[in-house]
Amino acid sequence: DYALFATLKKKHGGGPWTKWPEPLRGRQPAALSAARKEHATEIKYSKILQFLFFHQWSLLRREAKKRGISIIGDIPIFVAHDSADVWCRPELFFMEKDGQPTVIAGVPPDYFSQTGQRWGNPLYRWDIHEKEGFAWWNARLQSSLKLYDIVRIDHFRGFEANWEIPAQEKTATRGRWVPGPGKKLFDAAHQTLGDLPILAEDLGVITPEVDALRDSLGFPGMRILQFAFGDDPKADTFRPESYPSNCAVYTGT
Repeated sequence: DYALFATLKKKHGGGPWTKWPEPLRGRQPAALSAARKEHATEIKYSKILQFLFFHQWSLLRREAKKRGISIIGDIPIFVAHDSADVWCRPELFFMEKDGQPTVIAGVPPDYFSQTGQRWGNPLYRWDIHEKEGFAWWNARLQSSLKLYDIVRIDHFRGFEANWEIPAQEKTATRGRWVPGPGKKLFDAAHQTLGDLPILAEDLGVITPEVDALRDSLGFPGMRILQFAFGDDPKADTFRPESYPSNCAVYTGT
């Protein structure tokens, strides 16, 4: 899927998949089949690049393991709108028929920004994910665990509730908190993948419910040493004497 997506994106001048001709945008089988034949050489080249990267990465990881070094890798909670993920499985996201998102991700106004943060990622239809046993997320976590020893999930609080912004809004000020899948997603992943070496990025607007979800899963949270100094309103929680035992300390973000 990615090799085909990358090839078609290049053939269309790097523009987003929503600007492609309708047969390709809508993934009509005949159009995809024709594209695979027409661009077979370019698709194969993309696959070769992936093969070489993953082969080299596996060698690097093996050498790190010999030296007792574990690798922490990041997995963002959301994916880019202009991605193979969304193009291939639009039904997993809140989307219009033309491929544009109806609602997008971000965070409300806080001490970092008066207008919040409008990230623009399409939001998940968690009901569809749950009906499929969270298979898409299981596959995503499984891929990450092949690359890293520990997976840091960015914006962990979004699994408890995420800030939903209407797509037409220019800032993140107008939105609402919408419940996430909570523990169900990670229970499904645990059943499929076994123990989950996950580190929860639990920064930002954190509620008791988010803390409870993290602790119920046994995931370490994060503390940022840099935040202990200056005028951060939560400075006390980032000072070393206040750290809980189950957390990872970063010097900065």
